[in-house]
Amino acid sequence: MKIVAFNGSPRANGNTKRLLQVALAPLTEAGFETEIIQVGGKALRGCRACGICKTSQNRTCAQTGDEMNGFIDKMLEADGVLIGSPTYFADITSETKALIDRCGYVARANGNLLTGKVGAAVIAVRRAGGMTAFDTINRFFAVEGMLIVGSSYWNIGIGRDAGDVEADEEGLQTMRDLGAAMAKVLPALRSL
Repeated sequence: MKIVAFNGSPRANGNTKRLLQVALAPLTEAGFETEIIQVGGKALRGCRACGICKTSQNRTCAQTGDEMNGFIDKMLEADGVLIGSPTYFADITSETKALIDRCGYVARANGNLLTGKVGAAVIAVRRAGGMTAFDTINRFFAVEGMLIVGSSYWNIGIGRDAGDVEADEEGLQTMRDLGAAMAKVLPALRSL
């Protein structure tokens, strides 16, 4: 089984990536295939609401010239999806928003392709707005018919500068617990 994690932070090696790595570690140890995909910092446009994905039914976004269709393919191929974002002005980054809007529209327009997959949000926050960002991603999973996996607390790590989350032991433990929970849920779902 495969779990793909999308890093929505423009800081490719910042706190969001570190939190995703910690969450993926129990899954990798349990034998799952894992991958982190860098989304933040990419030149991604939001959904234009053109509706072409609905009429073409080819599982792709009609916008070209960026990496979004590759990201969509990765999400569709995965059994589990983590989406991580730092908190920007009390919500997710614009790249993360483009990912969920465009992938979400394509999936829904092509027969609800994400239904039944497992998802979890991972948020890096300096001070405030983390719950809004957490909710934004989880609402995407919910409307897509995905199963949201929880942890021992909200999937949020606290830190401003790269590496600061290493001092947030509760946040790191939450990520380890998230990965362990996903490792239990995914095989159980496959057996249904």
